[in-house]
Amino acid sequence: MWTFLPSGGLRVTGADRVDFVQGQMTGDLRGAPTPGLVACAFLNVRGQIEHFARAYRRADDVYLHLDAGQSASLLARLKRYIIFDQVELQDVSETLRTVHVWRADSLPGWQADGPDAQSFELGGATVLVGRVNRTGEAGVDLHYLAQHEDEVRAVLPGEEVSLATLDAARVRAGIPDIARDGFTGTLPQEVGLDVGGPLPAISYRKGCYVGQEIMARLEARGNARYHLARLAGEGWEAGAQVVRDGKVVGQAGLNAGGLSLARLRKELPEGAEVLVGGRPAHAHQLAARV
Repeated sequence: MWTFLPSGGLRVTGADRVDFVQGQMTGDLRGAPTPGLVACAFLNVRGQIEHFARAYRRADDVYLHLDAGQSASLLARLKRYIIFDQVELQDVSETLRTVHVWRADSLPGWQADGPDAQSFELGGATVLVGRVNRTGEAGVDLHYLAQHEDEVRAVLPGEEVSLATLDAARVRAGIPDIARDGFTGTLPQEVGLDVGGPLPAISYRKGCYVGQEIMARLEARGNARYHLARLAGEGWEAGAQVVRDGKVVGQAGLNAGGLSLARLRKELPEGAEVLVGGRPAHAHQLAARV
């Protein structure tokens, strides 16, 4: 099975590309192999998420894979920080396409024991493939040039499955999507991006970046007041307020299949009855991850 992902992307080239991106993102790109793949966030000075991306480190460039509609604003942000850096930035959103293949072992050419980022020929086209868990199973994101769309899609394994079906599977698996769940503007630790979370995207040892001081304080004090949890119910939009006893206690993500991930106050008891956008729901803890 595979699903088309509405996407955007930036290509970063130049001698200083790795160090430049490293100084902006929460993940440790410099510590990644080549080729390699690092999940990361780009924060504001208050430590809140502005963008979530997956950074592909390759021999000649860094490719930042983003959700649809995110590339222009991240491009503008990164340009503001170029001073003496030898880097060039290119928005490649219109020239690339991305699909998620639900089972990595079903994709011809993918090496299960290989690196997290791999390039190979598929359907006569060169593709970039990254190990990405979007459903609770070992899947991959596959990136290719738009001009090769027909050739690549013709050899993809199984049938095309809708984005709504993919969303339902990832919500069941407890895996957030920062853009689709409307979690931009939150702290990474509140929505599952911390070390040990369902979508780890922070290194506390990588050095300075925008928002790093706030991340260091949270690591030292461990005092984030919200965490990622699940809501059972339906009928609300991503970003809806979660209310209990007249008090706002969180923010709901995308509702898919009667479930939603949510940024909720940690003190909420298991099974607590809440209102989400005025509709009844119950709050539940996510299963612990080892």
